Amino acid sequence: MVVPSIIGGEYLRQESLAEEPWRDAEIYQPYEAETILLPENSSCLAVKTYLRMCNLPFDVKFVTNAEYMTSVGRTTRLPFLRVGAFFASEFEPIVNLVEKKGICLTENLTEEEKSDARAYLSLTDNIFTYAELYVSYMDEDVYEEVTKPRIASAYNPLLGVIQNWRKKRHAQKQLAAMEWKDFTMDEVIDKVSGLCANLDGKLQDQPFMFGKNPIDLDAAVFGHIFAILTTPLPNNQLAETIRQYPRLVAFCQRVENKYFKSS
Repeated sequence: MVVPSIIGGEYLRQESLAEEPWRDAEIYQPYEAETILLPENSSCLAVKTYLRMCNLPFDVKFVTNAEYMTSVGRTTRLPFLRVGAFFASEFEPIVNLVEKKGICLTENLTEEEKSDARAYLSLTDNIFTYAELYVSYMDEDVYEEVTKPRIASAYNPLLGVIQNWRKKRHAQKQLAAMEWKDFTMDEVIDKVSGLCANLDGKLQDQPFMFGKNPIDLDAAVFGHIFAILTTPLPNNQLAETIRQYPRLVAFCQRVENKYFKSS
């Protein structure tokens, strides 16, 4: 009996997914210079890093409607990945798709290490993503000077107003559901600082979080940290917090040099 699974909202046969060759893979995302927001940029960068760590080729397609290419997604619904007849969106579903094709970066870890890696990944995704959403939509200066113009840039003035209202309302609902909406900025920074301390302690003096070889956690950490450090914002407290952990900054530089400098 074949057990169906859901990836990106479609029922897929496990065996057909494994047998499908990795070809014509395309990542769809917003334009980086004009419209992409910090949490979207983090997610897209994490996925691109992960696929490079897996030595899987892909093309990047910049489109204004990338977030609407699927109705499935926990936060940003980005990036959207299509491989042949299969698709997925956001970091963890894309990792699941790749692993169902027999490529697993954690295969050499012990069961205890795999459990730890999943816990760190959950913390990384939750805390960084909601901190990015918070600063993008709840900090008035960032919202007015960065978020609002970027959302509106892809639309005519009237639609831009509607899209800004819709996306801000959606972000506030997400933050409220996770009990982040009523946080102060200091409380957000405390959350991020605690996560950075945990990641810094895990990294120690090794090149990656669990040793000499990268796993999906490394891709996620890099995606968030690099996006935060390189995105100019009126409120740069997130970046200043990360810079208090030099090992994490050095880790980011290593990953960038290894997987992006030659491209």
